[in-house]
Amino acid sequence: MRREIAPVLRGGSPVSWQAWATVAIIVGAMALFVSEKVRIDLVALLVLGSLVVLGIVTPVQALSGFSNEATVTVAAMFALSLGIERSGVLDPLTRLLMKIRKPWLLTLAMMLAIAPLGAFVKNIALVATFLPLALRVCQRTGTSPARVLMPMAYAAQMGGVCTLIGTSSNLLTDSLAQKHGMAGFGVFEFTQLGAVLAVVGITYLMVIGRHLLPKHIDATMPQGADIGKYVTELEVGEESPLLDTAIADAKLGETFGVYPLELLRGERRMWSPREQKLQAGDVLLVRGDWEKIEEFQRKNKLENAPERRYAKEGEQPRVLAEIMVAPASLVEDRRLAEIGLDWRYRATVLALHRRGEVLRDKLSVTRLAVGDVLMVLVDEDAMPKLRNDEAFIVLNERDDARGMSRKAIVAAAIMAAVVVVSGLHWLPIPIAAICGAVAMALTGCFGRKDVYEGMDWKIIVLLGAILPLGLAIENTGLSTVVVQGAMELVGGHGPLAALLMVYLLTALLTELMGHNPSVVLMVGIAITVAHAVHADPRPFVVAVAFAAATSFATPVGYPTNTMVYYAGGYRFTDFMKVGIPLIAIFCAMSMWLIPVFWPFYPPQ
Repeated sequence: MRREIAPVLRGGSPVSWQAWATVAIIVGAMALFVSEKVRIDLVALLVLGSLVVLGIVTPVQALSGFSNEATVTVAAMFALSLGIERSGVLDPLTRLLMKIRKPWLLTLAMMLAIAPLGAFVKNIALVATFLPLALRVCQRTGTSPARVLMPMAYAAQMGGVCTLIGTSSNLLTDSLAQKHGMAGFGVFEFTQLGAVLAVVGITYLMVIGRHLLPKHIDATMPQGADIGKYVTELEVGEESPLLDTAIADAKLGETFGVYPLELLRGERRMWSPREQKLQAGDVLLVRGDWEKIEEFQRKNKLENAPERRYAKEGEQPRVLAEIMVAPASLVEDRRLAEIGLDWRYRATVLALHRRGEVLRDKLSVTRLAVGDVLMVLVDEDAMPKLRNDEAFIVLNERDDARGMSRKAIVAAAIMAAVVVVSGLHWLPIPIAAICGAVAMALTGCFGRKDVYEGMDWKIIVLLGAILPLGLAIENTGLSTVVVQGAMELVGGHGPLAALLMVYLLTALLTELMGHNPSVVLMVGIAITVAHAVHADPRPFVVAVAFAAATSFATPVGYPTNTMVYYAGGYRFTDFMKVGIPLIAIFCAMSMWLIPVFWPFYPPQ
């Protein structure tokens, strides 16, 4: 039986000045989000301050977002993801993937690995873990990273939407829905639809999407001989078997895969380094894969010159990490000796990689460029502070000489326990996640300060500060006005047309603003639309969650897209070519399956 659409505004009620002010605040926030000139957390705080000053929300309402279940749960899930990332749970998988030689097979394997993990581990941490691995395999095979990195970022999003705890926008959607009187979603309530979409999405990327990806081969990738990527300084000691041996006779490239670039003797550069016999105290500037450099250094009893120069007595455990100079970084065009990594983070730069250029200067005088990757040795306690430095992106890290197998098992068990306990409703999700984070801290899965210093506070502040915007939309009647206009477009075409409208509007806002702000704007509107067509609001809220968590069309809609945007050398339009058809497929599949799993008119 066809349902009539109820009128939303009766008698043409005028729009209040507060509603217009809210519209102006939303438009201003969208402009700032799109421009990326102001940090997202600062934008959210500007929105919050404006709403309070104008009297649109009360001070109590303004602060309610920071005590919201979604905000607390996201913070706890960050801690759990940190424990998984830090304890080495993913190490066996990364070692297995490193054995793959074919790029298409690597793309498929990484998507199949990342999608399930994305349901439980923070997407940014996953992409940061697998990004250097993908770059290394692409380097070995002479393949452009652009062929691999975008599918990897998309797979992380596909996995994240499969569970309630997989992404912050899902938790936010659930919390806002409960505030509107709806029953909460289960941990695995999204899994059935999410799994179907993930299979369809991965199939699309392997069959059609790979033909839409950039086909250029990165000119910086080595052709023929694999000469590696890092440049470092190695000092010849008194006990080295290379003493009194000419570099040409040592055949370093053929034997170790390490290629000498310069020979430094004191302050002098030797004119014919290959013919010079090595002396104690000589410094070799060499290039190669880091693993091969380490093996060459160990077998020939060489010392890493920067490490020896900055070695400290009674060192605490140190972490070997790869960090990349971030876009718009303050350290760009500054020398290594000027940026203060040694005194700020007690970090020693062991080697440096620059795509498209072979460096021939000492590391200390090299000027940094965006995209440079540094191999650094960092005191364990300083690592969280380095991860929070916006000048760098930590691509990968591993303990220098410590086994992590026990911690890995403990971290995996704790994460599994959190999922089981919350999935069976033995404890609320926030409480289960907090207990899991405490358990990881007590068992040493991360350092004592990591749980605070390793937290992504920008996201926490964004969630807490942006949530009152949803209250403002409701309090001013703005959601009703928006729904009235939307219903005029939909007309009498029923709930499916209204569901399509909600999905597309959420997807558009997500590409412009990001997934969390779009959820705040759309959940209340989606519920009002559902009431307008006399349908159950649950399928409409699900549409918001899925449209917000699968942002494929721009590099700014989701953080994982932004990460691979720079590393893969993509253009903005590359995301549109691959992502817009994928969004259309997900939208069509959702319009078919959402009413099946969450009926518009469920039986009473």
